[in-house]
Amino acid sequence: MEKIKIEDLFNFNFLSGISLSDDGKYLAFVVSKANEEKNNYTSNIWLLDTTDSKLKKLTTYGNESNFIWLDNKTILFQSIREDDEKQRKQNGEKFSSFYKISVDGGEAEKYFEIPLIVKKIKKLDSENFVILGEYNIYDNDKDYIILDEIPFWSNGAGFTNKKRTRLYLFNLKNKEIIPISGEYENVSHFDIAKNGKNILFISNEYKDKMEIRSDLFIYNLETKGKEKLTHDDPFRYAYAYFLDDSIIFAGSDMKNFGVNENPKFYLLDPKSKKVTLLTPNFDLSIRNSVGSDCRYGSYNNAAVDENYLYFVTTEYSSSYLNRIDKTGKIEKLTVNGGSIDGFDVKNGEIYFIGLKNFKLQEIYKLEKAEKQVTFFNERLVNERKISKPEKFTFTNKDGIELEGWIIKPVDFEEGKKYPAILDIHGGPKTVYGEVFFHEMQIWASEGYVVMFTNPRGSDGRGNKFADIRGKYGTVDYEDLMSFVDEALKRYPFIDKERLGVTGGSYGGFMTNWIIGHTDKFKAAVSQRSISNWISKFATTDIGYYFVADQQSATPWDNFEKLWWHSPMKYADKVKTPTLFIHSDEDYRCWIAEAIQMFTSFKYFGVESRLVILKGENHDLSRSGKPKNRITRLREITNWFNKYLKE
Repeated sequence: MEKIKIEDLFNFNFLSGISLSDDGKYLAFVVSKANEEKNNYTSNIWLLDTTDSKLKKLTTYGNESNFIWLDNKTILFQSIREDDEKQRKQNGEKFSSFYKISVDGGEAEKYFEIPLIVKKIKKLDSENFVILGEYNIYDNDKDYIILDEIPFWSNGAGFTNKKRTRLYLFNLKNKEIIPISGEYENVSHFDIAKNGKNILFISNEYKDKMEIRSDLFIYNLETKGKEKLTHDDPFRYAYAYFLDDSIIFAGSDMKNFGVNENPKFYLLDPKSKKVTLLTPNFDLSIRNSVGSDCRYGSYNNAAVDENYLYFVTTEYSSSYLNRIDKTGKIEKLTVNGGSIDGFDVKNGEIYFIGLKNFKLQEIYKLEKAEKQVTFFNERLVNERKISKPEKFTFTNKDGIELEGWIIKPVDFEEGKKYPAILDIHGGPKTVYGEVFFHEMQIWASEGYVVMFTNPRGSDGRGNKFADIRGKYGTVDYEDLMSFVDEALKRYPFIDKERLGVTGGSYGGFMTNWIIGHTDKFKAAVSQRSISNWISKFATTDIGYYFVADQQSATPWDNFEKLWWHSPMKYADKVKTPTLFIHSDEDYRCWIAEAIQMFTSFKYFGVESRLVILKGENHDLSRSGKPKNRITRLREITNWFNKYLKE
């Protein structure tokens, strides 16, 4: 077998958008692949017949997305196919074209077009749809940009000043589009009642400064009336669904643990407006926080079927599928580790996309056990040398047991010393787990030990463990250094004189922090990092509220604290050769963060290099243009090879 290669990215199949027909006979999903020639991704809809497990590729054009079931035999999907559509799109015209196709195959037929950029669509009946679409309060097609609110831009979306995501009704027969939400509201989620008479949605209305809160509304399709159901203020709603004659929702008042506080589940009676807290002792994240660079597309984290809300949680280093009923009783449905990357359920039948058994994504059916039903990536994994993580636990200085892993080099030889790379996850409220990670396998193939852990601040262990507000660079740094010391003690084949460190986002911050506080590492790669909490406060799309919340300070009430937690403060102590990698359209951790640290290093004579990827954003390593993803990984690997091998 061959070692895994950086270019194997072009052979990966990424699965997303899983959806069952109402009768449960067919499972539709999207398969995406990196296209080397066009330097983009092709996405096609596939179909699984659940009665005999037969698979077929339903569309072949390559840009199919945002699909729904029109009926049990017909799929509606969004695409740009015709030459005039392509030309109009290139000219900046804002519209969305929808096509329909039968599960029996044949050519797709253009069904309708909407003069909006559609983000999501759901069917009300054969002639009416509910649409989540872009709405511009200002004319943004001018040669200048007006900013009069914060946030004014968003990672992956560019300048968003006075842009909102608005909810609409669309009638197919008369082409009428009626807005449901207000022009200053940003709608983040909606659900349609089974009887088709009501729409439930979550939105945040603002004009000058977006507050971290949201409201819950119900819209009556018969009376055309909108009613506010918000039960507490401020409150941050995660999602809300109709469950029989009630509404079940998840959210947090953020009083105890700030913006990252884990949601709880509530039941609301639409008639009496009575709200019941169902899970007072529930303390888990209701999302999949398990990191991987082998995903592409969108995923469902919650769905209602019969008398249950099904949802995903992250627990320690894995994510799991659960369900809750109206009494608040929670059942954990999956027990195997790994990652649940979206699911759907109809009539009790459950299918999910998973990163399981250290494989790339496949679809699984949940019966009494998890049964793999697709094998899109099986051949590639079987033809490559894969080094699986080895887990160990250790106790930090405060007596808390932590999890850590090492990945041995491919073709490991006893008695030989190996360089090692500490890889730090982003977030900080995410986790590393035992799932396939392309970059880690590349480094193992290059002869490195790869080390990773989930320090305090990580997800999966409740609010208290994740809460490092005002503590960045203290307890998390201690946990990471304790982990490295423990790994060196347990694995004598790790060469302590050839250690590297890298990470992205929060992991980039921590990389910057580490090399300003220890000379233990001989090379560093800081990706999409944070170097200065003062500048981050006023420049990034989440800065003004995230920094105030996470650092427990603003530039006015505690300038010294923000500077104390800023890696740039310690740049004059750094001796470690450092590569900075950043995207020029990263509005989450703006490029100024990398530039400031890079300039500081050059000023003090530290060996450093800054690589800027054009046209990319904060998600470069996960969904950037394929060739840029390869450039990034090659630059990192070459940097470590230069300083840890030569």
